[in-house]
Amino acid sequence: MNIFVVEKVKIPYDKPYIILKGEGKRRTFVEWDDHDNTSQSPTFVAMADNVVVKSMSFRNSYNNPINSKAIKPAVAAMVSGDKSYFLRVGFFGLQDTLWDDRGRHYYKLCTIQGAIDFIFGAGQSLFERCSISVIGGALDPGLPGFITAQGRTHSQDENGFVFIDSHVFGNGTTYLGRPWRSHARVLFYKTNFSNVIQPAGWDAWKFAPNESGITFAEYGNFGPGSDTSQRVSWTKKLDLETIQNMTSTKFIDTDGWLQKQPF
Repeated sequence: MNIFVVEKVKIPYDKPYIILKGEGKRRTFVEWDDHDNTSQSPTFVAMADNVVVKSMSFRNSYNNPINSKAIKPAVAAMVSGDKSYFLRVGFFGLQDTLWDDRGRHYYKLCTIQGAIDFIFGAGQSLFERCSISVIGGALDPGLPGFITAQGRTHSQDENGFVFIDSHVFGNGTTYLGRPWRSHARVLFYKTNFSNVIQPAGWDAWKFAPNESGITFAEYGNFGPGSDTSQRVSWTKKLDLETIQNMTSTKFIDTDGWLQKQPF
């Protein structure tokens, strides 16, 4: 039986240690239709620390499924608490789907769908074995999408997005990311890229020609979109130690919180 909950759900700051569990990410949906303002549009908001979500999906239905409405920022989920864990969770939208706002987060076996900046924010997050579903075909012909818009502000900030053993696929074309803030940091590691990836890979957006602070990197990826011969010249070549540190769960878990999760 499919379960559809049509409402906004918010876990406030003072309600930590909440567990949400559904019947499956294709069977349990929390949906709402809101847009224009990223702060007020999310279907799901997790402000508290130590939130665990399993086997369900969040959708902002304003532009998803694809329809004739004008494309607007419409957030499916905003995650602002620390030590948050998502297992087999779906996030469905088109622009600004998953607002990975701040804090340490672990996404495993999740599906994230969208076309424009659909994983964005300043979270310190690992995405492991996730399905990154690009629906760039919803955009005007010839316009590429952007998977990530990471928001790291300073070179010493620990946050960043790391994708491990994941799969990027879909329709239309997309860049892997563009910087939301001046020191954006994103790494794709051992991930399967379909042919939706733009050959240049990355876009500097409003920070061109001052790309020196941006850390966009790829290592060990495969598939037809993984050819780096035409990538922008300013992508970072990370040393092996840095790659090992960023792709370990210690990137988000130096105090053992991840090992204590109930799933």
